[in-house]
Amino acid sequence: MKKPVKRRPSVLKRLLGLVMLLFVGAAVVGGVALYTYASHLDGVIRSQFEGKRWALPARVYARPLEVFPSKALNPDAFAQELGLSSYRQVAQDEGPGTYVRVRDAFELSTRGFAFWDGVEEPRRVRVSFNAKAGTVAGIAALDGKPEPGLLRFEPAEIAGIYPKHHEDRVLVRRDELPKPLLEALLAVEDRSFYEHFGIDPKGVARAALANLRAGRTVQGASTLTQQLVKNFFLSNERTLTRKLNEALMAVLLELHYSKDEILEAYSNEIYLGQDGSRAIHGFGLAARFYFDRPLAELELPHAALLVGLVKGPSYYDPRRHPERASARRAVVLDAMVAEGFISPEQAAAAKAAPLGVGARPASGVTPYPAYLDLVQRQLRESYREEDLTSEGLKIFTTLDPRLQEIAERTVSGMLPTLEKGVKLKPETLQGAAMIADPDTGEVLALVGGRDVRLAGFNRVLDARRPAGSTLKPAVYLTALEEPARFTLATRLDDGPFSYQVPGGPVWSPSNYDRRHHGSVMLRDALARSYNIPTVRLGLDVGVARVVAMLKRLGVRQDLAPYPSVLLGAADLTPFEIAQMYQTLASGGFRAPLRAIREVTTQDGRPLTRYPLAIEMVVEPGPAYLIRQALQAVVREGTAAGGTARLDRKLNLAGKTGTTDDLRDSWFAGFSGNLMTVVWLGRDDNKPTGLSGSTGALKVWAELMRQLPLEPVDATPPPGIQTALVDRASGLLADGHCPGALSLPFIAGSAPRVPAPCNAAYAPPAYAGEEVVPSAEGGWNPQAPAPTPTTKNDDPISDFFKRLMQ
Repeated sequence: MKKPVKRRPSVLKRLLGLVMLLFVGAAVVGGVALYTYASHLDGVIRSQFEGKRWALPARVYARPLEVFPSKALNPDAFAQELGLSSYRQVAQDEGPGTYVRVRDAFELSTRGFAFWDGVEEPRRVRVSFNAKAGTVAGIAALDGKPEPGLLRFEPAEIAGIYPKHHEDRVLVRRDELPKPLLEALLAVEDRSFYEHFGIDPKGVARAALANLRAGRTVQGASTLTQQLVKNFFLSNERTLTRKLNEALMAVLLELHYSKDEILEAYSNEIYLGQDGSRAIHGFGLAARFYFDRPLAELELPHAALLVGLVKGPSYYDPRRHPERASARRAVVLDAMVAEGFISPEQAAAAKAAPLGVGARPASGVTPYPAYLDLVQRQLRESYREEDLTSEGLKIFTTLDPRLQEIAERTVSGMLPTLEKGVKLKPETLQGAAMIADPDTGEVLALVGGRDVRLAGFNRVLDARRPAGSTLKPAVYLTALEEPARFTLATRLDDGPFSYQVPGGPVWSPSNYDRRHHGSVMLRDALARSYNIPTVRLGLDVGVARVVAMLKRLGVRQDLAPYPSVLLGAADLTPFEIAQMYQTLASGGFRAPLRAIREVTTQDGRPLTRYPLAIEMVVEPGPAYLIRQALQAVVREGTAAGGTARLDRKLNLAGKTGTTDDLRDSWFAGFSGNLMTVVWLGRDDNKPTGLSGSTGALKVWAELMRQLPLEPVDATPPPGIQTALVDRASGLLADGHCPGALSLPFIAGSAPRVPAPCNAAYAPPAYAGEEVVPSAEGGWNPQAPAPTPTTKNDDPISDFFKRLMQ
């Protein structure tokens, strides 16, 4: 019997076996690789999606408007304030953010706001005004709650501090998304959102068929989840790899997170427009950017338009392409009808409604770039840059939007007129202005140049220019701290004067009018800004002491104690001048100028506080005297003509400043509640043809004329006495002296010697001795006190007789 022959496997079978083995191996390897890759993607998703999902810019707010009975506020100004906070005037109440005005009364629904010190609840109230007096007459509750004694409105958002990529968004929660917005989004972008698992196979097939029939791409199949993945995790490149990653990550995302979480993230991430360098992301910010109202206040036409922008924010930009935007909105509304979300009648009404898009803000970052510059500089003293651009901090500033608008309009509006008056080429003259509260140091408004919307060189903070005569009050205040030597009535020599500068030339200062005025009272020397008496006085008290006084008043930089500093030869910024005059205006209490009140986290938790820090740097007596002298500047000195239209009862005070060749024009002054500094000049430092009184003073006076001013407090502090003084001699006057001045004196320093016009005057000879008036206007301490030579029953004269005793 033959043995069976073993057949060897055919080549084909061996090849198939090898292929099968390779296929299984590849499948195993591919499965492991896919699992590994999916695990990697899963880690990326979970690490980036959980916790802090976006870098949120800091939000910067103006000061909140506070309204209470008797507050100085007229109805038109109140309406302007409401507009700045995006309140809308309507015919009847439409809920939060709207008001009805009937003459001088407002019925309004407030929005409420979370401040650093508590939450202001939404209210329905009536605010009535006494238009004639310009005050709030009363606040009545319309919501059944107790009447509020004070209403604090939500502050206007004035800026954001953004990361380098300049993405901006206002985060919203899922329950804050309006129903019309959600329905429009689902109808147009993903009708099966609540049924699919991240990708929609039916949608893919439907889109493929539609595109095949059209011969081009006419319909997409990306779900909302896939769109979120693309925007949140991936680039915009059109490759098969990216699409596969998108699909896989969408499935993974749906495995870990609920539909509501995904919808919330999508609503905050979606790109909806561009504002200069700022990218508008999310429906929360888009509502404010396009319609100037919070998301909760959107109506059906607004919601349909926002959803329509998802397809192409640039192509359908309602500001640049309103026709395209209207057509796209109609498509969204029709889709909502098809899905049964709205009726055809509702869609027709929404299509007929205007787009309702507000004017684009003048700046992509802030309409107040100079003020924001100050805010950022002060913030950097306490916060890192990454904190300001990623943590969503809320910055509450001291900006008063209404005062800011007045300051901007006045400065930019008056510069062309001033240029024309001195025949300067248009756009040559520059200006800067700042308004602050003298008691708190809060900066209420700041104008950094004539182009108020241009972010760039900030002249309030960075323009160091010779300060001129605005520094003179420091000289006189230094002297008035020595009442035994100097008073407001002290006579100063305004005759020719020369000074040998050690190691240098002879210095012979002159007055602005090139004249000499003989012997002048200290008060008048400052009021008329005479240079020669100022230099003599400064050298008498010591230049080093004057420089020390400037430091006390708030000048930060080190100044060399050269005699020229007495006439303002020191380069200072308007901000430094403002700090100096804040101290003078507050009666010697220096409060560092600040633009920030509070900083909180995104959820309202207070962080670094900016407390009111006040320090008394000048005693009340001398501070009161220098304020009286600065009031004389406005009443009868170098500022008298320029302030003629202002109410004299306000007792305004201030000082002009002019530098060599009319290169710089200054005025710094204050009322009881506002301190304002104005500077005019040229960036190339060439002459302007304007003095302090013909330039900056005119801007200052026009600005102050429009502001709600309060009078300077005339109440003297303890230790101040008042006496009538003869202007010609500086000695004690009475009712017989024409043009006598009533001046304040630190107790014990008033003149005791009767002036020649005084009824109690006696020839200066007693017991054969000649009596010589002392430098401070009283009798020579070596001479005996005078004895009245005539009897006078007049009560005024009797008063001064007792005063002399």
